[in-house]
Order: sequence, then structure tokens, then C-alpha cells
Amino acid sequence: MKKSLLSLCALGCIAQPVWAANITTLGTVQSDFRLFSEDLGSALSYKAVTPPAPLGITGFDLGLEVSSTEMINSSLWNTMTGGGGSVNSLVVPKLHVFKGLPLGIDVGAFYSAVPTTNIKLYGGELRYAIIEGGMAMPAVGIRGAMTKLSGVDQLAFGTKSLDISISKGFAMLTPYAGVGSVWVTSTPLVGPLTEEAFRQNKIFAGANLNMGFTNFALEYDKTGSAASYSAKLGFRF
Repeated sequence: MKKSLLSLCALGCIAQPVWAANITTLGTVQSDFRLFSEDLGSALSYKAVTPPAPLGITGFDLGLEVSSTEMINSSLWNTMTGGGGSVNSLVVPKLHVFKGLPLGIDVGAFYSAVPTTNIKLYGGELRYAIIEGGMAMPAVGIRGAMTKLSGVDQLAFGTKSLDISISKGFAMLTPYAGVGSVWVTSTPLVGPLTEEAFRQNKIFAGANLNMGFTNFALEYDKTGSAASYSAKLGFRF
């Protein structure tokens, strides 16, 4: 438990540089806007931080999550935030909830508001277990998900994703991994810029540790060129 809290705190500390960076202007250079949108696609696309094994009709997963994504084009944030300086990583805290349904189906949703910025984000997923897994068999699931940015008047931004993942439980520990694609739509609402729409490849791997009343998960994700590191602490049953 202490190690879990320390991990979340460590990710939170990384967030300090971006917590003073409102997105207030998008500049005038289309190529810069494209690179900025690619960074946002990596950071703001859906990250479940959970294995594909279905929760079951009575199952429930609630957690506080933090994701830290490296900004490949960190210097562009100085332009996009009106002189807010470079940002090396974007840290997004989230409240995440999952609910199990019949027939191997799970649904999930999250909400995020990054403190002292105008960045707000929400999203959801629908996941189906092709193979529910068991003592000898791994679980395999497919997931469709979406995210939507709000709070930024200058930008309409959203992602859609599709992935497949596999997991196998060993006592309290369940490692998992998967691959997928993310479709990004980034539409400027001010200035001379035009919409950018593109696809990014996605790979991810993680592990979920269930300790009865406490659940802890870690995940590595690479969407496009940028890597993300996520930690989630909560309850899963």
C-alpha cells in the first residue's frame, strides 16, 4: 500500500511543470499544430490501466489514476500556452470506474480536470472478452474507446481507439499486454489553422495487483512516438 501511494505521488510530482500551462493560443504554423496534436493524441487517448479479463455481472473497479506522457515536441508548448514555457511531460489525473455486465462485456468511464489549467478530459470504453480466461486459459478482449477534450475554447479535440489485449492471472497478480490503433481529430477554433486527422499505432503492457480491499495497477503505453506511464490505486472486486 505504501509503495502504491509513493508511485502515485512520484507521478504527481512530475506534473508540476504543466500545471501552470493553459492552452490559450495555437500559433499560425500548420506543421507545428500537427506535431502538437500528435503529442496530445499520445497523452489524451484512452488508457484503461486494467487487464481484459471480464469483471462479471457483479464486478466493479473504481480507482484514482495518474498518467504521465513525454512531450516529444516540448518546445511547442511555449507557443500553444502563450509563453508558458516548454513542457517535458503532460500529467493527467483521472477518476476511473469500470462495471461488469453479462456475456463477458465490461463498460468503463473516466473524468479528468488537470489542476490550474483549462485542460479537462472525459471518455469511456466498451470491452468484450473473446476468451474469458480461467485457470489454464488466458483472457483475450477487444476494446473500443473514446476521449473528448473540454475546457479549451481554442481547440476541439477527440480520439477514438480500438485494441486487443491478453492477460493471465497468477494468484493476486495479472500481467497483460495489447496492441491497437488511435484515431485523432484535432480542430482549431481560432486563427488560420486547419483540422488535423490522423491515426497512431498503440502498444501497451501492464500488471494488476489485487490485494483484497486494495487494487493497484501499473501500465506502460506507447501511442505514436510518445511513451506514457500510468498508475492506478483503488478497489476491484
